Amino acid sequence: MILALNAWWGLAIAAGAALAYALLALAAPRLGSGAVRGLLLAAWFLHALTLAEGLLGTPPRFGFAPALSMTVWLVLTVYAIESRLFPQLSAHWALAGLGSAAVVLSLIFPGTSYHAIASPWLPLHWALGIASYGLFAAAVVHGWLMTRAERAIRLATQNGAGVPLMTLERLTFRFVEAGFVLLSATLLVGWLFAETLYGPGLAWKWNHKTVFSALAWLVFAGLLTGRARLGWRGLKAVRVLYLGAGLLLLGYAGSSFVLEVILRRT
Repeated sequence: MILALNAWWGLAIAAGAALAYALLALAAPRLGSGAVRGLLLAAWFLHALTLAEGLLGTPPRFGFAPALSMTVWLVLTVYAIESRLFPQLSAHWALAGLGSAAVVLSLIFPGTSYHAIASPWLPLHWALGIASYGLFAAAVVHGWLMTRAERAIRLATQNGAGVPLMTLERLTFRFVEAGFVLLSATLLVGWLFAETLYGPGLAWKWNHKTVFSALAWLVFAGLLTGRARLGWRGLKAVRVLYLGAGLLLLGYAGSSFVLEVILRRT
């Protein structure tokens, strides 16, 4: 385990992002809406600089913790946009806590250094995969909010999510659909152009990452088919969403965690 950022300014940026997220998570209920938005924007921007330092540094680094950190950053980006459209959306405290944990985790486990990249298209392949991670993670957050809203309706209490149930459901499946398109593109590119992306002799392999990613694709395909043909909604749909997201998480982040942390392979 080493710190991801060696320069003092890099460490300061990462520490600032983690502290801003933590402050937002702990003090959000006592802050005004303007202060919450300002603090979230500051944390989001510092988080982006931290990610850029790792991905664009010399040499660039990537691994399970940076992947999770970027996924959380994408979810927060989606939330920041949605909070402008739906000011009543209230999940900043939970997402801020995740953001703080993600930044700290990427400091402890900075990932593998890539001194040479086999293809200039490889970063695009990574970007497609991480974008699909982010969209499915946003779907999971909305699915969680949808479950809270549905429970509140059953108990005749106030909707803690702050957004109507039908709106949350519609947003959840829009993220699933977009994530499914990007995941399909990621798998297709990896299958067709594996040697171009990773180098000669490195064709498509049925390793842990590939198997879990393919299983996740099948689960999400089943979820979208079940919603379109069988009308899957509510808790059943959310459970299938959680299953697919869990398999996708194991696909890259889980496999990389085992290699980097448990087996200590780089």
